Amino acid sequence: MPKLLSEQQVNQFHEDGYVAPVPIMSADDALSYRRRFEAYEEAQGGWYELSKGQKLYLLQTWAAELVSHPKILDAVEDVLGPDILAWGCSLFVKDANDPGFVSWHQDATYWGLSKPDVLTAWVALSPATVEAGCMKVIPGSHKWDQIAHRDTLDKHNLLTRGQELAVEVNEDEAAYMPLNPGEVSLHHVLIAHGSTPNTTDDRRIGFAIRYIRPDVSQVNADKDCAWLVRGQDNHGNFIHETPPDADMDEAALAEYARIMKLRQSILYKGVQGKPAHTDLIAAG
Repeated sequence: MPKLLSEQQVNQFHEDGYVAPVPIMSADDALSYRRRFEAYEEAQGGWYELSKGQKLYLLQTWAAELVSHPKILDAVEDVLGPDILAWGCSLFVKDANDPGFVSWHQDATYWGLSKPDVLTAWVALSPATVEAGCMKVIPGSHKWDQIAHRDTLDKHNLLTRGQELAVEVNEDEAAYMPLNPGEVSLHHVLIAHGSTPNTTDDRRIGFAIRYIRPDVSQVNADKDCAWLVRGQDNHGNFIHETPPDADMDEAALAEYARIMKLRQSILYKGVQGKPAHTDLIAAG
């Protein structure tokens, strides 16, 4: 029996490649996490330049709490099984009336992971309405083969390389995934997805967490890193990470720098030109 999702939701994920919304926490709890994020953002003079959203759970305790949140892990376990690694995370912040957007893409394109036993849990810390630029997906597109992408390096595109599918996508087939604060969506690593600009007067803050099964491996490097958040790792394909004891802990900063040097060499392999954004390839 599923731990959190209904059997219908589990079937929907396998059939359509996504499920939403999944209630995880109260609106008050989501607001608390938003405030902790914004306090971190203010203290750093902007969150982006230091962490770029990547593996923020190695620097900030609130991020580590979200990545290891029992209800999120229950939902992930219902799809991936009991052994779960957190491979990374990304922040997707669209300020009020922000022109930022996400082009149609597949997450798997540049991640270098050996198999598609990978999903993203996208946590809403503020309202993610259609008007705010919530995620949209093409249901069933996770069953497509890996599609070629082209790099645009568009400065308003929130993706690392401004990458987009090199084929036309029928917008009429898109399904939108609006979320209230404290709700989560789950999507498959191969599903075609994107989002439009935020046209509201509030920020749209999403925290995307990438989960994998331990039998997945990294094909673009000898070794990659991940955090074992539930179950066991009997494969040894990833160097295990440890979350910080305190925010911006000195030892965590040193480890973070080492890990991110390795991760960037994987994500930007073969990229031409200067990336518009140096964060994880996006979802939102």
